[in-house]
Amino acid sequence: MIGRLNHVAIAVPDLDAAVRQYRDILGANVTPPLDLPDHGVTTVFVNLPNTKIELLLPLGEGSPIAKFLDKNPSGGMHHICYEVDDIFAARDKLISDGARVLGSGEPKNGAHGKPVLFLHPKDFSGTLVEIEQV
Repeated sequence: MIGRLNHVAIAVPDLDAAVRQYRDILGANVTPPLDLPDHGVTTVFVNLPNTKIELLLPLGEGSPIAKFLDKNPSGGMHHICYEVDDIFAARDKLISDGARVLGSGEPKNGAHGKPVLFLHPKDFSGTLVEIEQV
């Protein structure tokens, strides 16, 4: 069901500092910041030859990234994102197999403007999983 690895997301307490590390020290191509109010984050992508790294900063009240950073003040890996061809078919299969979809179960548009869903980390070895329709 899952396809390629789309990205690995890292929550950061200082987005500017993280961008400088990836861009200036590692020489990576980094996108401009993008606010995603529906997800409570500001995000940038570090473009790599075979995938992307997403850097996440809390945006607004109640951001899930703020809660993550409260527990992990230095930041850290937040989630991993896999591509799927049909997000509704993937969601229905995951639910029928016992996986828990977070939120309402209805996809929201993610940073790439494509539908995404998040799966409960307790169902995937402690890792928050995002699926994105490609």
